Amino acid sequence: MTEFNFDQIKNLEVFAGLDDEFLLRLYNVGKIKKFDKNTHVFMDKDIVNNIFVVLKGKFSLYKLSENAQKKVVFILGEGKILNEVILDDLPASICCETFEEGYLLVYDKKTFIDLMEENFTFTKNVINSLAKKVRRLYRQMKNTTPIKIEKKLAAKLWKLSKDYGVFHPLGTLINLNVSVTYLADMFGSQRETISRALKKLQELDLIIVESKKIFIPDRDKLSNYFKDI
Repeated sequence: MTEFNFDQIKNLEVFAGLDDEFLLRLYNVGKIKKFDKNTHVFMDKDIVNNIFVVLKGKFSLYKLSENAQKKVVFILGEGKILNEVILDDLPASICCETFEEGYLLVYDKKTFIDLMEENFTFTKNVINSLAKKVRRLYRQMKNTTPIKIEKKLAAKLWKLSKDYGVFHPLGTLINLNVSVTYLADMFGSQRETISRALKKLQELDLIIVESKKIFIPDRDKLSNYFKDI
């Protein structure tokens, strides 16, 4: 994908509700850039002068602890803004890397802000994007309370199955290449801890792991498990 067409931009979540004339302006000023898997878009503390919108693929936002332990905060897919937080003119406060090969729609920050000033619907979409991230952070804070890791993992897998699940004869397949190591990064935990938690969930028949893929036989049953704290 070296070019993108007008229909692609019309279907992006952040551009919902915008008229064709305004969408055409967004189409004309945006540039597309490809990112290979496991490459960085920006790093914590970088001065970033562009706004990035996911056109295709998935990108992760993460922080590093003092002992260099990675903690994945979000995995964002098509139509999501990666870094609207930099609208405050401060350096990036998080790292962003490609979870899988993807394409970003890149906007000059000043141009992006000028367009926001002209169109309230567009501005509201950007605010809503930030609001969703804040709400997800609230839920993550709730999940930092002292509960068993397998219940935290069950909650995370349920959310991933909601966002990236597809139908499969075994149940809901999490259509995302999530390794044990990456799950550990999501919790800032050791790989061995997550492996034990996965085994526990399998013993309870809440998940199936086959060929490095995770299946949820019954999402309601999984939900009841992690809610029963």
